[in-house]
Amino acid sequence: MRIITNENAVAREIANLVARRRRGYSLEAPLYLDDDVLDFDMKGIFARHWIHVGATPEVPEPGDYITIEMGNYSLIVVRGDDMKVRAFHNVCRHRGARILTEPRGSLRKVVCRYHNWTYELTGALCQAEHVAPDIERDCLGLKPVHLRDLCGLIFVCLADEPPADFDEMACIVEPYLAPHRLEQCRLAHQIDLIEDGNWKTVMENNRECYHCSRHPELMKTFFQFFAHAASDVKPRQAAYYERYRRIQGEFVDTWNGLGLPWKLVEHLDHRATAFRVERLALDNRGESYTIDTAIASKRLVGGFSVPRLGALSLHTQPNSWNHFLSDHAVIFSVFPLAPERTLVRTSWFVHKDAVEGKDYDLDNLTRVWRKTNEQDATFVAWSGAGVRSAGYEPGPFSPNENQVEKFLDWYIERMAAYLDERLAIPTTPAIAQGAGRGSLATHI
Repeated sequence: MRIITNENAVAREIANLVARRRRGYSLEAPLYLDDDVLDFDMKGIFARHWIHVGATPEVPEPGDYITIEMGNYSLIVVRGDDMKVRAFHNVCRHRGARILTEPRGSLRKVVCRYHNWTYELTGALCQAEHVAPDIERDCLGLKPVHLRDLCGLIFVCLADEPPADFDEMACIVEPYLAPHRLEQCRLAHQIDLIEDGNWKTVMENNRECYHCSRHPELMKTFFQFFAHAASDVKPRQAAYYERYRRIQGEFVDTWNGLGLPWKLVEHLDHRATAFRVERLALDNRGESYTIDTAIASKRLVGGFSVPRLGALSLHTQPNSWNHFLSDHAVIFSVFPLAPERTLVRTSWFVHKDAVEGKDYDLDNLTRVWRKTNEQDATFVAWSGAGVRSAGYEPGPFSPNENQVEKFLDWYIERMAAYLDERLAIPTTPAIAQGAGRGSLATHI
């Protein structure tokens, strides 16, 4: 750990990179590679916005907990005896020891192993020996973190005052999510994959389907026209596109018949809590993300009786994408670990009464996204290796990479706002010509 004596100088360098960002192009190399940039990403993005960290079925009973690691933050998410889910910093209030080290578990109280300071599931300090009598114990509870439950999806915010527009997102998204009853599901499987690339590269890769032909398992169900306009369709894709339009029409009839909202709502930039939600048609049997495209679990979720419902897609900035189907849900969260190390957590949820080996086969349930994640990890590593090269300079986006552009627009806007506050100078992004690698070398 270094003691930064010129943090404002570093902030000014990052502000310069942000301000000269050229829209329609990838970012300059330091924004993907630099330690100081990641430090500011954590402060300006992950510490100031609503971050998706998991789902309530991961902590179904009182005392069940999960821990979250991102950057230099460690958090505890735990369900209390009152069934309320809360979040806290994973730091003992005595001398700062890390309290919980396992990714998940169950406990009656939160106990620091160092000096046995003990906390209730509400975070209140309940036992600490040899504390001076003039110390106010009531002020030594675990430091709380703001938490919101959106139909079973858990979001936290580390800021003292979280963005107020979460309720606007919830109002729009809840009617889409509620029929799937995620809170009545259980965790079937979870995989943590460390990708060798910057967290923004991971998100950029997710936000486009230009490369989707490299996902043979996924393409058995997923149409390659995500975020495409009709003008993006190539002549060789004409028959495939017509098939997509026909199947899309069939799904619309089903969704309307069941009263399921399906139309695209997209607010991915120009707001703190940004999101995109829509229902997607799936190819072939169109029931689930499986190799044979049929349902993976015989026990449907949410009281559904129709298996062919396609997929409900929800993206939230800055770190999640989610798919809800008739038989299960698959949820993704992205957590920065280092400038070129990112954790991608994938969780599969099935009906709470579904039995492995009877109602579903775990390999069949998880195979498509396991393979897709492994492939994406390779693509992210390729991108990272290229950006490290002296020959790298930002390259232009394809029109069908508009979701990547919107992600970067959001990132640049939010970083500019944070840097403006720190420096009290405008860093409003402008279209820059000839932006190249850039450097923070003079301040590292």
